[in-house]
Amino acid sequence: MRSALDLARRAADAGEIPVGAILLDADGAVLGSGSNAREADPDPTAHAEVLAIREAARARGDRILAGCTLVVTLEPCVMCAGTILAARIPRVVFGAWDEKAGAVGSAYDLLRDGRLPHPVPAVVSGVLADECAAVLREFFAERR
Repeated sequence: MRSALDLARRAADAGEIPVGAILLDADGAVLGSGSNAREADPDPTAHAEVLAIREAARARGDRILAGCTLVVTLEPCVMCAGTILAARIPRVVFGAWDEKAGAVGSAYDLLRDGRLPHPVPAVVSGVLADECAAVLREFFAERR
């Protein structure tokens, strides 16, 4: 999570909403990483999770990321949760909850929605939650 937090802080320095994500293989090696880049790209899909997943899929040469863990500073949104399911990522670890748009237990719970034809990933929430939330609070406080 500390690596993801470093990516989130870099995103904030670049004027992006500070979210960072890393994707690890079963041995803990980083396959992909990303931080929000929606403004820089400009691309509405350039969320940290999506960028990390894209990089990992390219590194593996496979769209299925079995045995991997996604670590992200903020609870994934609906789009990112869908991408996690499409990539068949079996484990998601996140820091801060997103009560407005979170799709892993807050506003929605897509990863554990039994109506979808995807394996249900394990979810670990609240890892360094206060620190992850503080990065977001500070970013938005500076813009108000």
